[in-house]
Amino acid sequence: MSVSKKQLVANRRNAKKGGVKTLEGKALTRLNALKHGLLSQEVLLAEESEETLTDLERRLVSDLQPEGELERIMVDRIVSSMWRLKRALMVERETMAWEYIQETESDYNRSYVSKEQTRRQAYRDMIASDHTEKITRYETAIERQIYKALHELIRLQMARRGEKPPAPVAIDLEVSQGN
Repeated sequence: MSVSKKQLVANRRNAKKGGVKTLEGKALTRLNALKHGLLSQEVLLAEESEETLTDLERRLVSDLQPEGELERIMVDRIVSSMWRLKRALMVERETMAWEYIQETESDYNRSYVSKEQTRRQAYRDMIASDHTEKITRYETAIERQIYKALHELIRLQMARRGEKPPAPVAIDLEVSQGN
């Protein structure tokens, strides 16, 4: 579909008139290009609040001020990772509470040890359970994702401003048995 010459001239004339002129207007519209809702469809579970996720995204975009698609992708990664980290912390809390209840309500514990000792055992077991260890590993992996995306965002922003970004830091560790 082509545009007539007359329409093209009118479009150019109108484009010169339009646009946000004030600093206040620019502040209000600077985030218009973000794809609202897309991120929430990717990371949101049915019982989770889209409003809360959108608010997190809005606050992080405001704090991190991405420009361009690559910076927006890094901020999206940070938002989704932070959302997953919050979820993991909730799962950890709920799992540990369940483990504690299972331990304190056990008939075995009531029969042989004091209530205080039962409570101590329950705390020990909820912290040392396989479920808690798996969740902790998951949290650690998510935190690494957040820091990796944040460091890359900082490098992109420094390059955009004409500054020399530091080289990415990667450390390879080799763990071996001592002989």
